Amino acid sequence: MPNFSDHLSALRANTDEVSAEEIHARLDRRDDLVLVDVRERDEWDNGFIPGANLLGRGHLESRIANVAPRGDEEIVLYCASGNRSVLAAAGLGAMGYQRVRSMAGGFTAWARQGFPVATRKSLTQSQIARYSRHLTMPEVGEEGQLKLLDAKVLLIGAGGLGSPTAMYLAAAGIGTIGIVDGDTVDMSNLQRQLLHTEDRVGVLKVDSAQQTIAGINSEVKVHKYPFRIDSSNTLALFKDYDVIIDGCDNFPTRFLVNDACYMLNKPNVHGSIFRFEGQVTVFKPNEGPCYRCLYPEPPPPGMAPSCAEAGVLGVLPGIIGVAQAIEAIKVILGIGEPLVGRLVTFDALAMTFRTLKTRRDHECPLCGTHPTVTGLIDYEHFCSMNAHG
Repeated sequence: MPNFSDHLSALRANTDEVSAEEIHARLDRRDDLVLVDVRERDEWDNGFIPGANLLGRGHLESRIANVAPRGDEEIVLYCASGNRSVLAAAGLGAMGYQRVRSMAGGFTAWARQGFPVATRKSLTQSQIARYSRHLTMPEVGEEGQLKLLDAKVLLIGAGGLGSPTAMYLAAAGIGTIGIVDGDTVDMSNLQRQLLHTEDRVGVLKVDSAQQTIAGINSEVKVHKYPFRIDSSNTLALFKDYDVIIDGCDNFPTRFLVNDACYMLNKPNVHGSIFRFEGQVTVFKPNEGPCYRCLYPEPPPPGMAPSCAEAGVLGVLPGIIGVAQAIEAIKVILGIGEPLVGRLVTFDALAMTFRTLKTRRDHECPLCGTHPTVTGLIDYEHFCSMNAHG
């Protein structure tokens, strides 16, 4: 008769196992690996390894693509003692995953070494009610909502693009939203910048934005930065955020945001609008092109008119800003296919969307084989640095 112990021993002999000590060292070095907990929910609730993804043995095969979308990532599985993770590794191997390892001794071995253990947060009853439509979606669920609540997103601009982005991110439960904008609310902003109202004309945009966000979701923390970013403050500002959303209206800032995100390995959700057209993409360092792959240098002064000069359809930023919010949420949750290596363009007059493939340029001055841009650059201001769509 088949014997489970023999079966497990046979699988273990063909499974690449790794010690808790090695995983701890690699996590300290921030090595690129996907750590997956295959235990049950009640076990996870009592403690887990920080940074691990709870999939559970029963859902592993159906949900592994959410945390390892490419299929070539190194995956490290762990359970309580190292048995279920061996079985799970065999299951992923049968699906075609080649770089799967099991942590010997499981969570028990990790805890006995005195390595860091995290405890699960839980949603309050109010949060369960607020985010109920997220909780019913397997791609989000409670774990995903907790990721959103822990996330920190920085918006560059509280204008046309920043308005719908900030409002929908707040509604979705992004825990911390930083807003960079040194401008004040002007009457001409109200045609498209929904964060602001008539009674706030003359008020700092970051203050107006905070007031609107508080009315949408009072639990969201808003960090206000009422100044312009430049080479002296950008790296220090960006380093504490998970995702940067570029909603500015000028090339010097776009290049500054792009370069800082690449240097800090931060995803940059880029959007831009002009008259009746808009575009959105995601620049993710080392996984796709950067902004300089598309535009190596800013255009000469006077060649690119601002929205103030050329105009913009008031409702257009709503389409592009919401798309930026969607992409940021996908990046945070690790779901779907973010617009990495793809640029979506929108023509409001024709009501058409187009998706264009973009590729890394090996001659790129920033992310190419022989980079020449190694520090942040303050380019000449040929378009208002205060304008944010």
